[in-house]
Amino acid sequence: MARSREHGGIQPGWKWGPFTARIPFIHTRFSAPELVQGIIIASATGFALVPIMTNFFGLTFEEAIAASLMSSIAITMSWLLLGEPYAPGWATPALPFALAFVVFGNIETPTERWHAMAALCINLSAICLVFGVTGLGKLVMQYVPNALKAGIILGASLAAVRSVIGFSTDEFQETNFAVQPITTSIAIAICLITTFSIPFQKLAIRFRPLALVASLGLLPGFLVAAMVGPFVGEVSYDIEWGILIPPIASLWEKASPFYIGWPSFTMFLQCLPLAFICYIVIFGDLITGNQLIKEAQLERPDETIEINTTRSHLALSIRNAFIALMAPFFPTQGVLWTGVQVVILKRWREGRQVMDSLFDGISAYYIFALPIVFFILPLVTGLRPLMGIALDLTLALTAFACAYVAISMTRNHTEQGVVVITGASLALFPPLEGLLIGLGACLLLIGYEGPDKEVDTT
Repeated sequence: MARSREHGGIQPGWKWGPFTARIPFIHTRFSAPELVQGIIIASATGFALVPIMTNFFGLTFEEAIAASLMSSIAITMSWLLLGEPYAPGWATPALPFALAFVVFGNIETPTERWHAMAALCINLSAICLVFGVTGLGKLVMQYVPNALKAGIILGASLAAVRSVIGFSTDEFQETNFAVQPITTSIAIAICLITTFSIPFQKLAIRFRPLALVASLGLLPGFLVAAMVGPFVGEVSYDIEWGILIPPIASLWEKASPFYIGWPSFTMFLQCLPLAFICYIVIFGDLITGNQLIKEAQLERPDETIEINTTRSHLALSIRNAFIALMAPFFPTQGVLWTGVQVVILKRWREGRQVMDSLFDGISAYYIFALPIVFFILPLVTGLRPLMGIALDLTLALTAFACAYVAISMTRNHTEQGVVVITGASLALFPPLEGLLIGLGACLLLIGYEGPDKEVDTT
């Protein structure tokens, strides 16, 4: 039986330092709708990185599943052990930058790519630690020019397109899109329509089944791909039965710095600009998550959600350090899975009789920190031919969302031009060069406008 909470209080848990551990069924209650959605959507998206790990990082299929398992464990630490009130996820807009830098850059061998991933994770962990403890995070975001922030977001959009279809013939041949073009195109089209289409949204208001489809995120396009793929000869299922025991030890021997050695000092320096870019993305997610909670809090005076920016920075630092040591893959440890946070908050708003605590919904959605999907061999092998499509769906929606967010941040035509220059530079050149070109364009074409007083993380 979960511990009860006084009206207006904070959900009980085990305090340790600035953090609070909340154990399912002791500090949180069962929530069936979130559990069902979590199992379905986790199955559809949890293995999205597997094709990259097998194609470019020298892992077997089973080792890639083990790497995804480690990332999932680190993600669930956010609410389980560290007390964060957000539905955690990847820093998805930074993923295309990482792929462009590590996969399509000049880093050729799997060991060197693992070194780069470790350096990125450790750099980001250090940035979160220093900026969180000192309060520099808010100052950095105040003084980074608006056009540069928007350009970074647009750069993520262009880098995502590059990751899906490539910017050259050689890159295209390495993409999943080259192998499954019809299935992937159909899946992306469906997801863009159900997520962003204005006519579809108008129909969803009138017809409840369409609203349900729209609420499922990547799942509708993914399911259609699963059915269409075999008919066009791009998907072939080979389902195996039994239990999968992910080979953690074998994974560590190929990926962990304790086995393959630590990145060089030069590698840390090369990765620092990209880690800073990811921090800007994460900071934006932190602001978004806080705003979503504040709006929902107005309808739930019975539970106080504790927002603590310093704790959030420390939690991110711990998670990124953990994954850097175990199975580094940047940037799977972010603040927020926005779509899931919105879905959970929507039910939480309906009252204590529907969802007693926000943490009930979060813990259920993440299957009470029990990543059972990684051990069910029929599920894993059934999803294997669709994992590349799942990744392309994630990147395609990231590209579309980042593009319109970047454009909406601009205030005049000059800023729009600077944003395009910055975005293209970040997508085409190494991170440091792209940042310097964008900063130069901001200073020369817009000028310095002073700190942004609207930045707020509380």
